Amino acid sequence: MTSAVPPHLELGQAVNEGLTAVEVAMREVTASQVDVLRDASRHILSAGGKRIRPRLLLLSYLALGGADMPHAAKPAAAVELMHTASVVHDDINDHGMLRRGKPAVNAIWGRTFALLTGDFLFTAVYELMAPYGELNIDLAQAATALVEGETLQASAVKNKHFNHEVYGRIIALKTAALFRAASAIGAKLAGAGQQEISVLADFGFNLGLAFQIVDDILDLVADEAILGKTSGIDIVQGRGVAVALGEGNSNGNSPPSDPLDTIKRKMLEGDTVDKARSRADLLVHSAIASLDSLPHTPAKDALIELAQQVISREN
Repeated sequence: MTSAVPPHLELGQAVNEGLTAVEVAMREVTASQVDVLRDASRHILSAGGKRIRPRLLLLSYLALGGADMPHAAKPAAAVELMHTASVVHDDINDHGMLRRGKPAVNAIWGRTFALLTGDFLFTAVYELMAPYGELNIDLAQAATALVEGETLQASAVKNKHFNHEVYGRIIALKTAALFRAASAIGAKLAGAGQQEISVLADFGFNLGLAFQIVDDILDLVADEAILGKTSGIDIVQGRGVAVALGEGNSNGNSPPSDPLDTIKRKMLEGDTVDKARSRADLLVHSAIASLDSLPHTPAKDALIELAQQVISREN
């Protein structure tokens, strides 16, 4: 492993330093000479977001003795750009008009330029990761899984085959795989052994599953002003946690006009949300338990806190 975080550098300062470097790296790598690509990329990036994936990578790095935050920042930025590219494409597919509290890229620049912006963000990942050798494999596998998950989801809706088992496969691919890559890359950057890498990878994977379940719960119950994105899309399109747990419309067809109030009311009458929250809680507890074998450090405590925030968040 690399040397521990210098005593004079508090954990919060180290993380803030890393996240600041992440923002700089993302801005620099998206500085296209083509105005629309630059402006659309900066629009979605400036909207902020939780930055949970780069934070996960940086904390995993710190928890296993990493100390060179600029070295870890570019892979963390690459992970966040991959996620951002996927949400730009999601908003095209879902006709989402709001993302991170601002108009979605497709709402301003249209579907064609939004598609190209998502592509541009994906290619920026390659540039950031070029110096990092075999770590590219981790991120490439996550990218493949992300596309497979999105495709499986679209196929399940189209073919009227969306159930609990399919939902589990989808969220493992489209969300949890990138979380796992983030934590594993952080561990590898710190020079960790295989056992420690596996521990962090398992932590990230279970955290990703819980994150997506909570995200789907919020899509069911949260107000757009709080959620920061167009809510109810997954319900209308017959996918998400409600369908996976045996409720709602699973035939892939849009319900009658203005259906959200009726559908949400039906979902909230049963125990769909409670069952989903229980599953997310179990996954977070499993994620936290997987850290038991790691030495106690402030960064490990911060990983536990991050996991707890996933199930308590409101947006």
